[in-house]
Amino acid sequence: MVDTTALLKEAESASAADPIRAEAIYKQILDTASASTSKGLSEERDQALRDQEVALVKLGELYRDKKNAQGLADIIKLSRSFMSSTAKAKTAKLIRTLLDFFNAVPDSQQIQIAVLNENIEWAKSEKRIFLKQSLQTRLAALLLDQQQFKAALALIDGLLTELRRLDDKMILTEVHLLESRVYRGIGNFPKAKAAHTSARTAANSIYCPPHLQAALDLQSGILHAEDKDYTTAYSYFFETFENLSSHDDPSALGALKYMLLCKIMLNMPEDVTSLLSIKLAAKFAQLRDVESMRAIARAHQNRNLADFEKALRDYKEELSSDPTIRSHLAALYDTLLEQNLLRIVEPYSVVEIEYVAQQVGQGRQAVETKLSQMILDKVFYGVLDQGRGCLLVFDEPEADNTYGAAIETLEQVSKVVDSLYAKSVKIA
Repeated sequence: MVDTTALLKEAESASAADPIRAEAIYKQILDTASASTSKGLSEERDQALRDQEVALVKLGELYRDKKNAQGLADIIKLSRSFMSSTAKAKTAKLIRTLLDFFNAVPDSQQIQIAVLNENIEWAKSEKRIFLKQSLQTRLAALLLDQQQFKAALALIDGLLTELRRLDDKMILTEVHLLESRVYRGIGNFPKAKAAHTSARTAANSIYCPPHLQAALDLQSGILHAEDKDYTTAYSYFFETFENLSSHDDPSALGALKYMLLCKIMLNMPEDVTSLLSIKLAAKFAQLRDVESMRAIARAHQNRNLADFEKALRDYKEELSSDPTIRSHLAALYDTLLEQNLLRIVEPYSVVEIEYVAQQVGQGRQAVETKLSQMILDKVFYGVLDQGRGCLLVFDEPEADNTYGAAIETLEQVSKVVDSLYAKSVKIA
């Protein structure tokens, strides 16, 4: 019989210097172990299963380091024969471990989706209900990341029906949270809030792991930020940041960026520097993601549109990849442009649109559109004379109370008439 333990040691020592040889040895162990599990003593079968599990994980790590997504997919498929002869809990843990390796492989989403669909079907055929639900939850999250909202929502609806029947609060919390994120992605904020409330309700009846609690707090902050309640949003983001930082989770950086965003949106850009000096945030202070928010804060503090646009160009990846930051910065840019336009046109009664456009460093058409929007919103009073290419600015009209007084008088007369009518009815 082949000594698989010795082969494992040989493969591990060769993995750094000669990964191709290590790969061949791990595959040899899997073949040998598969033969041993079908025959032989019980003790030998148990050892063969343990060696096979180690070889699967090590081979998965090898493919992860080589960024070989297809290799990982093949390994997961290969592992099914091993999973059929192991406990269901161990199977679920092993398949999650192998799937986690995909996170380090760029542009592997489509392969992941295919692998998850295959394994969901396999779990159904093997009647492994909890594994199936875990894989479906993972697939829904992946579809959400790919912005396939309709497919994700269909999957979530089916999952929720099953989970409510089984009353599995932990997975129910995760799925409701996913549902909230999907609805937020498609812009349905009332349903996003309702799903998030359901997630909170389910979480309150169980022990909520730190990573899940952080995800709930993060979504709370995002939804409050959408309502322009940046003070409450900041407190949720701070809770998330503390939670993730205490567990050295790299996603704490995202929560920190949201905290900085809230300070900027609250017109407190000067607080960004002091916030980055606290102990937990200090280790992130020099990262490019944080520097991008610092550049936005400086531009906002100086009310400088040119610097704002430069920051958006220089840190395009850091500021545009996150939809939450992107949407709020778009609103902030719009506000900043409005403030700059107001400052320029206020001293004038008549001003050329071309001049205004030059002062703010924008195209004439964009400025003209923005000015017309501001007039319609009654930010200031004026009219665009497109024939002359000018903006005519008026003083704010004084309110004429005559109409209001007339309406009030008629209301009082109506009451008197009603009173007189009631009295005449009693006399009659």
